[in-house]
Amino acid sequence: MASYILALDQGTTSSRAIVFDKRGDIVGRGQYLFTQHYPQAGWVEHDPMEIWRTQAQAAADAIAGLPAGAIAGIGVTNQRETTIIWDKITGVPVYNAIVWQCRRTAELCEELKRRGLSERIQSTTGLLIDAYFSATKIRWILDNVPGARQKAEQGQLLFGTVETWLIWQLTGAHVTDYSNASRTMLFDIHKLAWDAELCGMLGIPMCMLPRCVGNSQLYGTVKEGIPGLETLAGVPVCGAAGDQQAALFGQTCFHAGDAKNTYGTGCFTLMNVGQKPVRSRAGLVTSVAWSVEGAVTYALEGSVFNGGSTIQWLRDELHLIDSAPECDRLAESVDSSGGVIVVPAFTGLGAPYWDMYARGAILGVTRGTGRAHIARAVLEAIAFQVTDLMLAMRQDAGCDITCLRADGGASVSDILLQMQADLLRIPVDRPAMVETTAFGAAALAGLNCGMWGSLEELSALRRSERVFTPQRVQAECDDAYRMWKRAVQRSADWIEH
Repeated sequence: MASYILALDQGTTSSRAIVFDKRGDIVGRGQYLFTQHYPQAGWVEHDPMEIWRTQAQAAADAIAGLPAGAIAGIGVTNQRETTIIWDKITGVPVYNAIVWQCRRTAELCEELKRRGLSERIQSTTGLLIDAYFSATKIRWILDNVPGARQKAEQGQLLFGTVETWLIWQLTGAHVTDYSNASRTMLFDIHKLAWDAELCGMLGIPMCMLPRCVGNSQLYGTVKEGIPGLETLAGVPVCGAAGDQQAALFGQTCFHAGDAKNTYGTGCFTLMNVGQKPVRSRAGLVTSVAWSVEGAVTYALEGSVFNGGSTIQWLRDELHLIDSAPECDRLAESVDSSGGVIVVPAFTGLGAPYWDMYARGAILGVTRGTGRAHIARAVLEAIAFQVTDLMLAMRQDAGCDITCLRADGGASVSDILLQMQADLLRIPVDRPAMVETTAFGAAALAGLNCGMWGSLEELSALRRSERVFTPQRVQAECDDAYRMWKRAVQRSADWIEH
C-alpha cells in the first residue's frame, strides 16, 4: 500500500531526503554534504552532477527498508535561483551551477539599471535587478562558455533551476514550477508565463527555458533503472516549490497575513499576501508562493544573504567556536555583546538594502571584547536582519503581522528566537516538526496524489513546540536596533566600483 511521501530537499550545502507518513511524521531520512566551489572572490559554484549524485544517495537512504510500492508520490524543493545549463542530448552540464549567493554578475546588473530596465523588470517579475536572480547567471554562462550561445540558439541546451534539474534526472520532463520560475527575473508573475521581451533584452533564447507548471500536479514518473532508486520506478513526481515557498506552505501559512522566517544559510521572511500580488515599495520582492488546483497565492519576501552562514564563519574561518551549539553557550555567558555589532555583509546586503558592494564589518570592538561578545553579536545580527525584513513587510502589506513562525537550522537556538521576539514585540512560534521545507514539498505532492485531501487537513498536522514572547524592555531593544542601523551604514558601498 502506497502510504508515504518522499520529499527531496536540495539545499545550498547539502542534499537531503525525508519520508513522511500521513500524520506528517518522519519515517526515513538521508543527507549528504557536497562541495562548495569559490573560484574567485564573491563567486560561488556547485557541481550539478554532485548535486544529483548526493540527492539520489540521500533518497536511497531515506527509502531503505521500505517495501517497493510504499511511496505514493515525490515532492521536490530546492535552493532557488541557482542556475544550471546542460546539453539536451548528453545531459552533461556546460558549466558548474552558479549559486544564488554568487555576485559575478553585479556589473551586468548595473548595466541593466543604466539601460532603465528597473521599472520594467519590477512591474513584470516582482523582482529588483540583482545578481541574486537567475537571468544574469544564464547570460553569463552563454557569454563566457565557448560555444554555449550558439548551441543554446540551436536548441541544444536546457536551462533549469535545481528542481528542474532534479525532475529532469528523475523523469526526463523539462519543467519548472511557478514559485521557482518567479525567481528568475524572466517570468511574468501576472500572466504566469515567460516574458519574451525580457528574454530578448537579456539575450536569452526561449527554447532553453522549461515549461512552467503549477506546484501540485503530475510532472512525470520516475524512470526505470536509476541506481539505488529502482523501487521508485513509476512513482509520480507531483509536487515542487522553491525552498522558501515550500517552507511557507509547510508552516501552513495558508491565510493572507501569515508569515514565516527560515533561519538557514540565509534568512528568508515570507508573508502570504493572498491572490493578488502586492508591489513592494520598501525593498522587498513579490513572488508566486504556490498554485494549487488553479488558485494562485502570492508572497512578499525579504532575503538576507548571510544568516546561519555567519555562525559557520565563526566556526570554519575564525575558529572561535567548534560547533553551532557552542555559539549559543558563549552568547548566553555574557549579558550583552558589550557594544559589538557584526554586519555579515560577506556577499553584499540583501533586502531591504540591496547593496552589492557592502562588505562585512565588526564594529564597537574594545580591549575588553572577547569571543563571547562576538558570538552574541553574531546571533543579534541574524535577529536584526530579520527585523529589517519584518518592518519593511509591515510597511508594504499595510497590515500587522501578529506572529512569526520560525524554521530552519538556526531556529533550534532558543537565545536567537528570544532575541527575535524581543526586537519584533510579537510571538515567535517554533513548530514541533522543524523540517517544514521538506514537509511543504511533501504536502504539495500529497495533495496531488491523494495522501491529504485539503489545506485544512494539512493545517491540523502542525503543532507548536515553543512560542517565544517579548521579555526585554522595549527601549533597550530600540536602542540596540538603532546602533545596528548605524553599523549597516558603515559597511555600505564598501567595494570601490
